Amino acid sequence: MYAVSDDFLTAIESNSRNYYWTGTITTTGGTEYGFTNEDIVKGSGYITRSCCGSSEIELGSVYAAELGISLYTTVDRYSLDEAVVKLYFHLQYEDGTEEVVPMGVFEVSEANRNIKTIEITAYDYMLRFDKDLNIEASSGTAYNFLTVICNSCKVELAQTQAEINALPNGKETLAIYSDNDIETYRDLLYYVAQVLGCVCQIDRFGKLVLIPYGNTAVRTVEQKHRYSSTYSDFVTRYTAISSTNMITETAEYYALETDDGLTMNLETNPLLQFGLQTTRARLLNRILDAISVVEYVPFDSDTIGNPALDPMDCLVFRGGHADETKISCITSITYKINGKHSLKCGEESKACGSQKQKR
Repeated sequence: MYAVSDDFLTAIESNSRNYYWTGTITTTGGTEYGFTNEDIVKGSGYITRSCCGSSEIELGSVYAAELGISLYTTVDRYSLDEAVVKLYFHLQYEDGTEEVVPMGVFEVSEANRNIKTIEITAYDYMLRFDKDLNIEASSGTAYNFLTVICNSCKVELAQTQAEINALPNGKETLAIYSDNDIETYRDLLYYVAQVLGCVCQIDRFGKLVLIPYGNTAVRTVEQKHRYSSTYSDFVTRYTAISSTNMITETAEYYALETDDGLTMNLETNPLLQFGLQTTRARLLNRILDAISVVEYVPFDSDTIGNPALDPMDCLVFRGGHADETKISCITSITYKINGKHSLKCGEESKACGSQKQKR
């Protein structure tokens, strides 16, 4: 959750909220165009962020956030290729002051001109990692790999070395050899994040951040703040993982002492293939510990919206048919500009594995 003031959290849930959106477009040539709420075509703007697919909890996911917006502007559409779009949410207080929340940094992938407007589709910097990998063999800690990935793809890493080292397996020496099928830096990022028991996101300032699953709710969503909601009748939780050992060509199974939940299939991770079997077991058991904190009720809800919320934020829902004794996690969020927000936690009723996702 983006760090906002207590005043913001109170005002954003009030019956009457005064807010507006602004943004900037900066071309590759350095020309900057600003736009205000009045320049946004009504009902056109949205931002979608995800850390999992629609039907499962994942590890290592590398989803790109998407921005779609239509603007009343005369900007030449041919100048917008790879232009950078920044969005901001402004919440106004009764005393005339306001609090500004950055809503992301995006690169334009498509711009279509209509008579009076231009339609823009843009994605965050996750797509920069879709670059052919030129590393044949290497070894080092997760931070070493992340530094190479970020430097090669011109994306800043949001976390320090100490913060990465504190993650599961953060201090372990990892290795990839020439005999692997890793095609892009995005693939390698996926594998590194999986070893760390995390998912990948591009934060609101365009930096890469790796986030572990948690079980502490950051907000309670009341019934009066929801337009509609559906909740699952089961809790998603993991008590085992499975990972393929390429050397023995077998799927290895690691479980908690009480194994009565789902099994997450990590499939074949090249960073988990070499070294002693005891090392492999140690790494995989730490990943299991990381995913075992997941105990979420899947849900789908349209709310009045809180722009400070992010994927991986845990929530409690209260009132109506919600169970306030249970926790849910946002795995997908759509912010409608000047409209309601849609939150979702992927529903999973059977064991299935993580998959690399491009968007």
